[in-house]
Amino acid sequence: MNEPRLHKLLRSHAGVTEVQLADIEREAVNTKCPLQEVIVRRGLLTQDRLYQLLSRDLNIPYVDVANYIVDPALISIIPTELAQRLQVVPLYRIDDALTVAIADPADIGALDELHRASGLKINPTLADPEAVRDVVNEYYQSAKTLAIEGAATDAEADEALRYLESEVTDKSAEQLASEAPIVRFVNAMLERAMSDRASDIHVEPEADVLRVRVRIDGLLKESGLFPFRLHATVVSRVKILSGMDISDKRRAQDGRFDFPWHGRQVDVRVSTFPTIYGENLVMRLLDKTSGQLKLPDLGMNPETAAHFENAIRQPHGIILVTGPTGSGKTTTLYAVLGALNSIEKNIITLEDPVEYHLPMVRQCQINPRAGITFASGLRSILRQDPDLLLVGEIRDAETAEIAFQAALTGHLVLSTLHTNDAAGALTRLIDMNVEPFLISSSVIAILAQRLVRRVCDRCRTPYTPAAEVLARLGIAAGTKFTRGTGCPSCSMRGFRGRAGIYELLLVSAATRRMVMDKRSSEEIKASALTEGMKILRDDAVAKARAGLTTPEEALRVTSDQN
Repeated sequence: MNEPRLHKLLRSHAGVTEVQLADIEREAVNTKCPLQEVIVRRGLLTQDRLYQLLSRDLNIPYVDVANYIVDPALISIIPTELAQRLQVVPLYRIDDALTVAIADPADIGALDELHRASGLKINPTLADPEAVRDVVNEYYQSAKTLAIEGAATDAEADEALRYLESEVTDKSAEQLASEAPIVRFVNAMLERAMSDRASDIHVEPEADVLRVRVRIDGLLKESGLFPFRLHATVVSRVKILSGMDISDKRRAQDGRFDFPWHGRQVDVRVSTFPTIYGENLVMRLLDKTSGQLKLPDLGMNPETAAHFENAIRQPHGIILVTGPTGSGKTTTLYAVLGALNSIEKNIITLEDPVEYHLPMVRQCQINPRAGITFASGLRSILRQDPDLLLVGEIRDAETAEIAFQAALTGHLVLSTLHTNDAAGALTRLIDMNVEPFLISSSVIAILAQRLVRRVCDRCRTPYTPAAEVLARLGIAAGTKFTRGTGCPSCSMRGFRGRAGIYELLLVSAATRRMVMDKRSSEEIKASALTEGMKILRDDAVAKARAGLTTPEEALRVTSDQN
């Protein structure tokens, strides 16, 4: 989008100064996000208002492509490479005119390219760049990606195998892993996972086969079975990219690398672990350009959101976010940091790993080899005059003790614990030998959370769940809900994306007394319920009633809450 045009709109409609404009531009460059994404993320203008103003200024209609179903017949009109490079979506064709959605409809060069490639007159419409990117990624899969549909990358696997079988030289594993067929196989595996919106790739050696699975919306799905002979070179290739020791196969290792995908840089966190059949490899995919969620985007119900907002505005104390791995705890903490971040506050974090880079926040990566642990790092940053501390996780008594001392001396501390519910965090701290008086005088609130799969917006339909499912959730038999039937948008799964469910325990005077008396988590939970706390299952059922998820999904995710 033309930046002077956006600058004019921000000055006239949002009262933005030149200093603020320069800061916004720096954030757009640092995060590699379009300027309009930064504008909306900062709350200077709502997305609807921004595009309403741009549409009026350009005299070009605005189209919300996020909920637009593209006619497959139009896909072939614009070549894949062009659609991905220019970030454009064909909407409809009338005679010799093609209407397209594009992030910058004033880009004459892009419109000329589209005209030459299609042979049609191009009518542009304005669209949100992130929505365009998602639709292009969904409908414009490269030929390579299509070749690997359903089995990760059969074509590249065959090519790599033929190469290995024909290779008779004395090349080392490192040299073989750098050859083009192996490189193409690993790249195709990563591209396929990104197209499927996977968060993790598992490369698993078995007795006579190499199994690849990907985690999508929290659940693992098989992506391909390949000959075992590929295992050594695939692992070697990833270890080279990650800066690991390729010769050491008997020790667990960690590393990372950046992977370019459709103009974005994906941060790939890699872990290897020795098994009886060879090294197991897991790659976590983190798209840093996807943007940081704000507190209102987390999906808390209004009452929970208001109480949580009040808790994080306290000048000192401890706020804990609990849940299993992969339940969205880090996303919530970053949303809190975004809400509290200002020029008046000194915010310092200790993380493992640092997932997103935040302006004005001093972020530190845990590095035990260099002597930087949560405990030692926390001691050091207390001498940095912080107002707010984020400790990625309270893992031991030493870290807990320092965190609680920090809370008692005027700091607001955010951290996480691995417990099944909010009340369990209090007894877990006691089990870690934290003194009950420290807990009762420091903890402000505990937020437990999970993620449920979200019903696909494009194939949702009413249905009646099984009576047994409804009975277990305390819902009357015959009650209708919504589920996805499966479509190309959700890869025929019926779900696309995830939503959070929450349980907020505000530490009241009664709760403090129970902590001092070392009462059980069940007793603390029962007391909190009498004070109005809603448990995880309550929120999951509410989101199922609202059509965001299904009763079966609510039951699956909260099965440990009976």
